[in-house]
Amino acid sequence: MCTNIVYEWLRTLQLPQYAESFVDNGYDDLEVCKQIGDPDLDAIGVAVPHHRRRIHEAVRRLKEADETAAGLYFT
Repeated sequence: MCTNIVYEWLRTLQLPQYAESFVDNGYDDLEVCKQIGDPDLDAIGVAVPHHRRRIHEAVRRLKEADETAAGLYFT
């Protein structure tokens, strides 16, 4: 099994079963994962609605963390 940041991220979401598919589809970095939408989840093979919601929520949190960090640099 791959051991990278995406695997660790998915493991914290209790969705490590998708790690290999994420990496195989080019989602091997959290910066890339921030761009995930429904077509991407279809390509990756995430079909379970609850899993999709969990990933969308986690992507939203990643984006919010970036916005918070960006604000720190300019204050």
